Amino acid sequence: MQAEPCHILPTNFPSPIKLPRFHRIPSPARIKTPRVASISTPDSTSYAPGRTALETVDDSVAAFWDYQFLFVSQRSETTEAVTLRVIDGAIPSDFPSGTYYLTGPGLFADDHGSTVHPLDGHGYLRAFSIDGVNREVKFMARYVRTEAQVEEHDPETNSWRFTHRGPFSVLKGGKRLGNIKVMKNVANTSVLRWGGKLLCLWEGGDPYEIEPGTLETTGSFDMIDGCDSLIDNRSNCDDTWDIAAGLLKPILRGVFKMPPKRLLSHYKLDAKRHRLITTSCNAEDMLLPRSNFTFYEYDENFKLLQRQEFNIPDHLMIHDWAFTDTYYILFANRIKLDVIGSMTAVCGLSPMVSALSVNPSKSTSPIYLLPRFPGKSSSNRNWRVPVEAPSTMWLLHVCNAYEAKDVDGNLQIQIHASICSYQWFNFQKLFGYDWQNNKLDPSIMNLKGGDELLPRLVQVYINLDADGTCQKSSVEPLNQWSKTTDFPVINPDFSGNKNKYVYAASSSGSRQTLPHFPFDTVVKLDLLDKSIHTWTVGARRFIGEPILVSKGREEDDGYLLVVEYAVAIQRCYLVILNPKRIGKADALVARLEVPGHLNFPLGFHGFWAKDI
Repeated sequence: MQAEPCHILPTNFPSPIKLPRFHRIPSPARIKTPRVASISTPDSTSYAPGRTALETVDDSVAAFWDYQFLFVSQRSETTEAVTLRVIDGAIPSDFPSGTYYLTGPGLFADDHGSTVHPLDGHGYLRAFSIDGVNREVKFMARYVRTEAQVEEHDPETNSWRFTHRGPFSVLKGGKRLGNIKVMKNVANTSVLRWGGKLLCLWEGGDPYEIEPGTLETTGSFDMIDGCDSLIDNRSNCDDTWDIAAGLLKPILRGVFKMPPKRLLSHYKLDAKRHRLITTSCNAEDMLLPRSNFTFYEYDENFKLLQRQEFNIPDHLMIHDWAFTDTYYILFANRIKLDVIGSMTAVCGLSPMVSALSVNPSKSTSPIYLLPRFPGKSSSNRNWRVPVEAPSTMWLLHVCNAYEAKDVDGNLQIQIHASICSYQWFNFQKLFGYDWQNNKLDPSIMNLKGGDELLPRLVQVYINLDADGTCQKSSVEPLNQWSKTTDFPVINPDFSGNKNKYVYAASSSGSRQTLPHFPFDTVVKLDLLDKSIHTWTVGARRFIGEPILVSKGREEDDGYLLVVEYAVAIQRCYLVILNPKRIGKADALVARLEVPGHLNFPLGFHGFWAKDI
């Protein structure tokens, strides 16, 4: 059955800008070609039939509402597969049959005046099942039935009342002062299919298992497998921090239900060894001048192959991480705890994240190289001593890391990732959310002159000698591409190996009032010849994270999938691109329309599962 369509538009978000009268201007200018590479401009195949003059508007009013509509709540679900209509091109007959899963927040406003930060929105799982033989795509979408979702949603009336504020939000229409329901597992960050299990992950708790055929939630899945009991066996320092932590632990665990360990949602797949690698950290370490990370490696049947725990003597937080054949690599971010902010957060007067901020006290960023297979390493490196990268950077997403050793035993590690600056990164204002007046301010993500502050692609080099001593570290723009860019991906078959191509979501810069975000361009970087090629979706349309579906042995032999958000007309499309043709007029292979009543907000991370 299908639920009745019901969109909740964020009309309670006042505009952060003075809104001028609506007016029409010519179509956005073509993007400028940098001297280092050739870039394609939007071609005629980038524009779907039926586009109206409304989509050529580019003023502050359009920009503000386009941004709100990208995060519009969607209450409708479909428990029966819907066949999508092809409106451009055709599904190729050699497309590998499988399912593209995409997760992200689906609900931002309840029926009682409360709104939440996008990171606190309930997980909404989308599934695009592609049948290459019959050349059709079927679509399903359902909410993940987490404990919080079941409590906050009434299925009989399809109404919502937020009772959990979430780490990034403060409730307005619900219980605010003294609200202890903070750890709101929304299972909205990433999705994984491994060992016969479909899992939706979140940064603060266990993943939830989903039945692939129906998208019905089975229940939470404990990947840490009872390792929580090992946490308190560490020796204490008997200093002020430990005394404070000892006092707060009962509050965090007993009152706020914070789990001692939290599984990070960014998993890694080791294509060489056919392994799933995950990591967890101690949630309580935010109170202490030290950090604890545990790594788990599973085979294809979810059998735990190895587990390693590392106690790091620094106050750190990580978002994403990397691995090579020799190391787990942590791009650590130094943070500081605001005592006053923590008190107001505990009382429910401000978000819990208001107690945290980045610590720019040093001009470098620590990168920890943790031994992956200690018994096989000939290096004498002290893993407790980090490599200091020559700039402060918040690592957003890693797309690949690999290493090469010369005849003398010297090791070079290369990492491709997206980063942003400490000057821009702010826990409370991500996506432009302002808990004090419940608005989404697009200017936060579109700072003037913020090219070097906002998300961008970099290549990190770490050179170690045979003893593991760092000889050099550097951070360089990837292919000298300077546009705001995030969600970098590669062909997953090349994970952990030297790769030639990187794909990412980027901005053409053609939108006057939204020059940096949301993204409207797929960029392909050739790391060998340093060329850059792009495909742009068109005016008043945005894209999410691209993903490559491999179908051959060549690195770019396959298809790119990306969701297009036509916010001006409130439609979503699944777009299929030919990665070999990015930058050419025929890069678009097919575009399929999601029914209007199932139009959904911006997704976070996806996963391609090939039919066996």
